[in-house]
Amino acid sequence: MDQPTFADLEYEGKKRKTRREKFLERMDGLIPWEELEERIRPFYPKAGRGRRPYELSTMLRIHCVQLFSNLSDPGIEDMLYEVESVRRFVGLRLSGPLPDETTILNFRHLLDKHELGTGLMEEINRHLEFQGLRLQEGTIVDASIIAAPSSTKNRNKERDPEMRQTKKGNEWHFGMKLHIGVDSETGVVHSVSTTPANVHDVTETPRLQHGGETQVWGDAGYQGVDKRPENRDLEVEWQVAMRPGQRRKLKVGRDAAAREKRKASVRAKVEHPFLYVKRRFGYAKVRYRGLTKNTQRLALLLGFANLMRAERYLAA
Repeated sequence: MDQPTFADLEYEGKKRKTRREKFLERMDGLIPWEELEERIRPFYPKAGRGRRPYELSTMLRIHCVQLFSNLSDPGIEDMLYEVESVRRFVGLRLSGPLPDETTILNFRHLLDKHELGTGLMEEINRHLEFQGLRLQEGTIVDASIIAAPSSTKNRNKERDPEMRQTKKGNEWHFGMKLHIGVDSETGVVHSVSTTPANVHDVTETPRLQHGGETQVWGDAGYQGVDKRPENRDLEVEWQVAMRPGQRRKLKVGRDAAAREKRKASVRAKVEHPFLYVKRRFGYAKVRYRGLTKNTQRLALLLGFANLMRAERYLAA
């Protein structure tokens, strides 16, 4: 058994918990660690003749902290050396060995290679369903732009070839687009798709449904979705918002205005996952080149958002 250090004793004697400690305790209780580890275990290296790998649980927790704080690989290595609350969360001590940035990078590459970001999100949703949080008969669809660096001052002297430019309002944006399908009752994300930013929202609608919907909500950008060939045979009721200019032109009456207000109250739930991803986890701008790596990271962030979103229902 390890001997406690003076730093451990001083940490135990402090008088208040920081916001980081409270957040880590919250996520420690929400994340189904065993299920996520079992999803990764078949791909994780076994102990052999070489250096013994770190425990899977330790590397998974380090990866989660990295995503919580939107840190680079050197950044999370520094945090492991500097922050005691993070070391306790991942189960390491300053007196023992700590993984370096290359080890952290290799674990992330392992998840990307086997598309385990989306797999871990599926495990989280399966865990929530087991807890009694089931998908209802309605889905809300929406998309949000994730910015990418537009500069060509890099090794290849070019922008990321998988990112594109699009115009929103009067402003041009360069990057990718995150499309999600959200349960209309709980606000839990059940489907994820990513595209270059210039792909229209309406084209991804078939990939954002779980198949059991009777209603699908969308903003005015989804006008005409019911007329597309891939959607004509779907037995769903499309609840698509009217364009503001069209509402003013037609001078809609009080009943129509009330219907639009009800649509907006349901669609509001789809904005919460974007809030978690871009504000709580700080991923408003891509960290990697290409769609694949960013998709895996975004999927796991949305899984964390689902847990935080579902916390109120699980407590009830």
